[in-house]
Amino acid sequence: MRVTRNSRARSRLLTGVVTLGLALGGTAAAPAHARPKAAAAAAECSAAYRIEQKLSTGTTWRMCWHYDSHAGLVLEHVSYRPPGESRPIKVLNSARLAQIDVPYDDGSVEYSDLTGAGFAQGLSAMAPGECPGGTIKTIKVPDASDPRHPNVPGLCTTTRSRGHAYRLQSDTGNNVYQAQGKDLLVYTVNKVGWYEYITEWRFQDDGTLAMNVGATGSLSPFDYDAGDGRGWPIGKGARGYATSHSHNVFWRLDFGLDGSSKNRVEQYDSEVSPPARGAQAPSNRTTRTQVTKELTGDAKNMRWWRVVSDTGRNKDGHARSYEIVPGATTKYPGHDFTRHDFYITEYNTCEQFASDNLGNCGAQAGKSVDTWVNGQTLTHPVVWVNVGFHHIARDEDQQPMPVHWQGFSIAPRDVTAMNPLTPPALAGQNGHVQPGS
Repeated sequence: MRVTRNSRARSRLLTGVVTLGLALGGTAAAPAHARPKAAAAAAECSAAYRIEQKLSTGTTWRMCWHYDSHAGLVLEHVSYRPPGESRPIKVLNSARLAQIDVPYDDGSVEYSDLTGAGFAQGLSAMAPGECPGGTIKTIKVPDASDPRHPNVPGLCTTTRSRGHAYRLQSDTGNNVYQAQGKDLLVYTVNKVGWYEYITEWRFQDDGTLAMNVGATGSLSPFDYDAGDGRGWPIGKGARGYATSHSHNVFWRLDFGLDGSSKNRVEQYDSEVSPPARGAQAPSNRTTRTQVTKELTGDAKNMRWWRVVSDTGRNKDGHARSYEIVPGATTKYPGHDFTRHDFYITEYNTCEQFASDNLGNCGAQAGKSVDTWVNGQTLTHPVVWVNVGFHHIARDEDQQPMPVHWQGFSIAPRDVTAMNPLTPPALAGQNGHVQPGS
């Protein structure tokens, strides 16, 4: 519910991928996986394209950014330095949106917002009040129809409190340890037809990275033409059925844990069995499966995945990793590329968008992520995450439409030997906790 009938055929003129915010000297940098392992974000980009924030709890996040002519904001060389670590810990080579697929329930139309509807060119200028306490950076928006590349104040970086990071009362009751968490937020707003997408990246001081897209704006006044079962009546009486539709949002994550792209992927499944004779409760066994080849995966009760560093270990000697934490989703079964929650593929520079893939890549042009899962051995895994939302409009969606969010997060698992925000008084309690502490 976003564009007029006359504008639905727009914007497949932009076929090249143009990126801004290039490396020092104004030339394109080498692919992230080919750069020196120990390079920090500060060495990878000029100051204008660097984001660095030390949060009040002591954690520092660093990254570079550029703006792609289809994907919009792209983050690169993302590193995390919690208190107590001597140097930044590399997390991601790059992170970006990979598609927003929008099919309508009446079958009349389907959009690829990133590669076919001008998502990047719809970057919106933000007023200072939209970035409270932060800084709005100016972006040169690549637009084939305007070679001057208009400057848009459209990238907000700010910090925000999120509530308790932890709370612990000692056994004696004499001490209460608590801290309020702090996040770095990086976001843009992109207008596509009647919709406006808030693309938010949230970097927490505990090392968690949350990725969300919030849809807001307006229901399209040109799409009040569905019937019962394909839409919902908006306005007085049972008239004006706003057409229902899906938002299938994809992200593409290229991990570079500890500066190396040679990561491995593991899947964990737990199974509960009835109580054994004499036991007080059912038993639960967790098994690990090494994912050695490209994977199509689906979230399941008591199933999860992690991406594991081949080179980095924490101070306890445990391999550093990041766990993929799915968000609420409604999978759209209409296509093979929207039918699954995760796709893990071997790195290929031509594979950039989850559907209607662009670029001068021959056979890869126009393809979708499901076609790239073909059994290849994983040495440099790329993770594609699909989070869906079926939007059946309601009276409260007008006017304007409240933001509805969809997304997921990645959480550190053994990146540090203890909680990175551990207070000094508890720093010695690594492993078995002493009673009475």
